[in-house]
Amino acid sequence: MALTKQDRRQRIRNRIRKIVSGTADSPRLSVYRSNKEIYAQLIDDVSGKTLCACSSREKEITTSEGSKKDIASLVGKTLAEKAVKLGVSKVSFDRAGYLYHGRVKSLADGAREGGLKF
Repeated sequence: MALTKQDRRQRIRNRIRKIVSGTADSPRLSVYRSNKEIYAQLIDDVSGKTLCACSSREKEITTSEGSKKDIASLVGKTLAEKAVKLGVSKVSFDRAGYLYHGRVKSLADGAREGGLKF
């Protein structure tokens, strides 16, 4: 039986989630990447709450020009700004089964530029 791309990603995702977990002082930065958009959120897994979220569909990001990688970097910076306002500086990165390159890496680099440490 051949695995589909979704099955493979789900297996990798489960493997990552066994290790990566978010707390109130160090939440989990979770990434979701669709073909067009990219979404990121900070999650406190202990209380099961999303602290803040950001996506490429937000008004100030949608108006910006550039490639998908540029927009992903902008999403990372915007999320980092929101997190710093909440008093969060340290996060654990959850790439959710995606390979760490391209848009996922750009988002992570943007978040680091914005002031998050992971």
